Amino acid sequence: MGAAIAVAGASIGAAIAVAYTGAAALAALSERPELFGRAMVIVGLAEGIAIYGLVVAIILIGKT
Repeated sequence: MGAAIAVAGASIGAAIAVAYTGAAALAALSERPELFGRAMVIVGLAEGIAIYGLVVAIILIGKT
């Protein structure tokens, strides 16, 4: 149960973060296309939250 909550919470948090950062990145890229690399790094960092939740879930499952 704890592993499911960890994955669900992290995935929801990552989805919200990617939605906001993705929208901001597209707005910035429409004005300055040279910011593509920086924008994708920020979106990738937001996506990393879901991976952290998955790692925590794997650790929790491994302890049972």
